Amino acid sequence: MRAKDAADHVYASLRKEILGLDIVPGQLMREQDICERFEASRTPVHVALERLCDTGLLEFVPYKGVRATLLKFSHIYQIILMRTVLETKVLIDFSRKADPFALERCHHSLRNQGILLASDQFEPAAFYALDSQLHQTWFDEVGFPLFWDAIQDSEVYYTRFRMLDIVEMHNFKEIVQEHAALLSLLESQQYDYIERVLTYHLFGGIRRMQHVLQSDLGSYFSDAQNIGSYLDRVLSFERPDCLSE
Repeated sequence: MRAKDAADHVYASLRKEILGLDIVPGQLMREQDICERFEASRTPVHVALERLCDTGLLEFVPYKGVRATLLKFSHIYQIILMRTVLETKVLIDFSRKADPFALERCHHSLRNQGILLASDQFEPAAFYALDSQLHQTWFDEVGFPLFWDAIQDSEVYYTRFRMLDIVEMHNFKEIVQEHAALLSLLESQQYDYIERVLTYHLFGGIRRMQHVLQSDLGSYFSDAQNIGSYLDRVLSFERPDCLSE
């Protein structure tokens, strides 16, 4: 394998594992171990690690190797807050403009989520992809793909946090129910409910992990000592009455 191809392979493999939490925040890895694992020489491996450091997913630790960067809870909270503002506008616009074909694409995505949940071959990464696909449909249909791209560019913190919710909590049924509620609101054009339900939905990961964020998962965050103040804000969001128990 050429050096460039080897570097690309190592980069893509490690990036997928970091975002999928096979490599957890704070995990330390020796460069030599990575070389042996991929049967690659030091140069392409080092190039791949430098690229991952440039993206913010890894950091070099002198005399030890590389480490998956820690999450920043303050950044995650702000990204979710920003997303609620952007996506509320997107959903309202989608509701006003959506044609039957766009709505059917949403229902198709929702049905696939239900099928995946009932499957013996369920994988968290596959559910994450379907979750993202539904939300992306709304952005694409109203002509705001750059908004969605901006959200996806937050992978260093936000993507890993979303995957943490999926991997740790396994509360997929709740997520699907909230998707169904949002789609129902879009079809019936109940704009007054959309922001409340969306806010409750997007902050759901924090709500679901509230009991483990500062304890079991605290070592994953560089600002774990500040999580409590953000939790108080999120837990003050009341469950919208249009969501079934």
